[in-house]
Amino acid sequence: MFSDAPNSLYHHLAGQAYTFLKKRGNKVASIRSLDEWKGRQQWLRQELKRMAGPFPERTPLNPVVIKVIQKDGYRIENIIYESQPRFYITASLFIPAVLKNGKAPAILYCSGHSENGYRAYQGVLVNLVRKGFIVLAFDPLGQGERLQYFDPATGRSRFQYPSYEHSYAGAQVFLTGRSLAAYFIWDGIRSVDYLLSRKEVDGNRIGITGRSGGGTQSALIAAFDERIKAAAPENYFTNFTRLYESMGPQDAEQNFVGAIAGELDMADLLLVRAPKPALMITTSRDMFPVQGAIETAREVSRLYRAYGRDSAFYCVSDDAPHASTKKNREAMYAFFQKYLDNPGDSADEPVEPLKEDLRVTKTGQLYTSLKGATVFSLNQSTAEAQMRSLENKRKCEPGNFTERIRSARILSGYRPPAETDTPVFIGRVQRQGYVMEKYFVKGEGTYVIPYLLLKPDATTGRALICLSPEGKTHGAEKGGVMEWFVRQGFTVLAPDLIGTGEMGPGIFKGDSYIDSISYNSWFSSLLIGRSIVGIRAGDVVKLTALLKTAYNNNTVYGLAEGAMAPVLLHAAAFDQHIRRVALTGACSSYRAMVMSSDYDPRFLQNAVAGSIGVYDLPDLAASLFPRKLLLAGTGAADDPAFEQDISVIKAVYKKASSSRLFRVVPGERIADQKKVFSWWIGD
Repeated sequence: MFSDAPNSLYHHLAGQAYTFLKKRGNKVASIRSLDEWKGRQQWLRQELKRMAGPFPERTPLNPVVIKVIQKDGYRIENIIYESQPRFYITASLFIPAVLKNGKAPAILYCSGHSENGYRAYQGVLVNLVRKGFIVLAFDPLGQGERLQYFDPATGRSRFQYPSYEHSYAGAQVFLTGRSLAAYFIWDGIRSVDYLLSRKEVDGNRIGITGRSGGGTQSALIAAFDERIKAAAPENYFTNFTRLYESMGPQDAEQNFVGAIAGELDMADLLLVRAPKPALMITTSRDMFPVQGAIETAREVSRLYRAYGRDSAFYCVSDDAPHASTKKNREAMYAFFQKYLDNPGDSADEPVEPLKEDLRVTKTGQLYTSLKGATVFSLNQSTAEAQMRSLENKRKCEPGNFTERIRSARILSGYRPPAETDTPVFIGRVQRQGYVMEKYFVKGEGTYVIPYLLLKPDATTGRALICLSPEGKTHGAEKGGVMEWFVRQGFTVLAPDLIGTGEMGPGIFKGDSYIDSISYNSWFSSLLIGRSIVGIRAGDVVKLTALLKTAYNNNTVYGLAEGAMAPVLLHAAAFDQHIRRVALTGACSSYRAMVMSSDYDPRFLQNAVAGSIGVYDLPDLAASLFPRKLLLAGTGAADDPAFEQDISVIKAVYKKASSSRLFRVVPGERIADQKKVFSWWIGD
């Protein structure tokens, strides 16, 4: 019955997504009039802006033409401009030699996940300019000459794929309550600004296209910038239902926190633009499921029909995998020729590679040429401002954690367990002085929580929940840490929380699998307005109740190791029945993850989007007062950042003797864990 248990986390998240998506689908299907459609469009504009997060102020672009290259029938200008102060964009502008009436329509070209950025799409760029279009092609974040994690030793990114560059930085952006998509969108909006600054460009005839990741960008940018008259995203559109059924949510820039919970789908990026001309370009064997593209096109077509503009939206497809095809390229050329009023031959012509002509910076990387701002540095500044707000709350309301705990419940998507189910007994192993039993119990969803229960021959009524990212067997061996607690009279419960041990992590890795951590699983939880840590915390609260009711323990303590520390902190902050907490090898705060350009991915899945400036792990720890708290093997005694986090807890625990209720044992000092644990369980 539970043969697919390791994939429980993905199925649990997907199941909730399907519920939201079905509700959205029913609402859209019920729309009958143009006025109703217009009402949804207005709502979409507001929701998309809210979910993307605030855009920065418009600041001077400070464009610089680095080099001009003359070609047969056109010229190329390699340029650098700033979408934000010192946040540089490398780009090339392709300008036809002959401009009718001195102006021409312009196409903003967005690159897919190519390490070389737009240079991998030279054929399309040259074909467009030869057909009389001005084309601005720019490097997306983490690609081409805009690597965010450039390694001088190798001359390349320290990450294997562009999606890793996006998601590693994007996770930090999500923690501050923003979206990486907003960075991509703003780069596109400012690129349109640059096009409009050029005397050669007809501002009433601007189009946008791009393939794969460029399809994502072109869809997003077009949804937010009304100056774009015609949009032709390629190899991107499907719908979330089909995406979850197949390959799962993708890298950071493709996701908004709470998008699916807010009843949004990919089609909404097209619906919000209607009745402006739009072309969906697909392939029958794309990794983005073509059935989802068919369903999206069918839905969007209804709105264009309501406007009486049926021909302004259509979909083309070719028999191919995730790739550019001659048929699809020619359909795209013809689309722009028609709707940007630039008639001509739509045949795709062979193009010779331009090679080094498209290198913009002197060194080939902004990192070594201009050393400007990065997503990390910009987000760090945002986080610093948000943390100042939280620091003020801490000073103004010392010891009052009501609002911060309430925020933690909401942001983490925590759901109190409805009831304590009857555990299922699986087997028993007798050991000297105690017995180890195996059980499982129903979790928050249809999945189960397998756990080991170690019971001493002489029980004392005290119990311990033991959480490890490695699962229930870690420390359960003879002579292990669990046995030590059992010999002190504790009943020890060690679970495989969802996504660990027998319950995961499953086969889903996604396109951002960094240091064996699936960022995409975390993104899956954000889309439905939940968090993995919130789900796990609810299951820990359920197990706490189980220890008291089913196993007759009147006192429950909690011990968590490494990445599971945030789970226990959330559970203990939400449930007073966890009477003491000990954390070993934990991350000191979410703030520390955002402030480090080289954070540890192991802690990501138990982080909470939007938490920076609202609450943090030290707030949860401090809220436990006067419960006994131990932090062992965490941080270094001379680390100012660590000391800053610990000071939040000390400020509350100073009400009592710190040696009696709160102790910190830095990583380099913990020689004997059992000695430290003796203090923690003692009177």
